[in-house]
Amino acid sequence: MRIRKLELKDAPLMLEWMHDESVVCGLRGSFKEKTLDDCIAFINNAHMTEENIHLAIATDADEYMGTVSLKDIDRKEQSAEFAITVRKSAMGKGYSWYGMREIIQKAFEEYGLNRVYWCVSAQNVRAVKFYNKHGFERISDISEKVQARYKDMDDLLWYEVQKNPAK
Repeated sequence: MRIRKLELKDAPLMLEWMHDESVVCGLRGSFKEKTLDDCIAFINNAHMTEENIHLAIATDADEYMGTVSLKDIDRKEQSAEFAITVRKSAMGKGYSWYGMREIIQKAFEEYGLNRVYWCVSAQNVRAVKFYNKHGFERISDISEKVQARYKDMDDLLWYEVQKNPAK
């Protein structure tokens, strides 16, 4: 397993998970309408911003298995929002855990961040079980700026990882 830059060859497999209801059922956003061109545009734009980092989770043979991201990077606050999604064929095989560990390590060591946070719908049972299984801490003190991005959702559970957590 490895993480790497997204490549155009990933677009068809990215579209696969976007059209798989068992993958997107608990995710925010409307993926069913996405096209191959949308995936290509996302990949082309993934390398052109300082506010977002999107990387592929790939097999040792370089097959795309999912995307892991740091979004809305706030250099002043030294924080970013984490996001991940993997193809159905990657579920239960360690790709999510690997991608998550790697992007959080990059957040702290390469990008100089001190805090990575994310939210998940309480209805997304698979994701909630995953985060709880790995011992991630739920939090309730989310800034108004971050909450504003999710103003239409009221069933969110928030998690975070800190580089140097207070003891």
